Amino acid sequence: MFRRKIQPIAEVLQQLLRQEGLETPLQQKRLIESWEKVAGPVVAKYTGEKFIKNQTLNVKINNPALRQDLSMMRSQLVKRLNAEVGAMIISDVRVY
Repeated sequence: MFRRKIQPIAEVLQQLLRQEGLETPLQQKRLIESWEKVAGPVVAKYTGEKFIKNQTLNVKINNPALRQDLSMMRSQLVKRLNAEVGAMIISDVRVY
């Protein structure tokens, strides 16, 4: 009788993503998409473009007062965003 190594599909997909080098870009996309949930709908309304470069999430905020408030909350935002994705993806948030 044959013995087969049975793995859950989630585990197989995770291995495939890691082998093909797609795991980090996928997690970065999830992190960017979780901005509205973590920052809240009011902040999301004033948010422009978002992108990750050199482990820094860059977020354009259209309201100067809100931009200042978010700049002071950078470390909290980093923790919440990384926790939402479940991995250490970013080390800083730059609000401009």
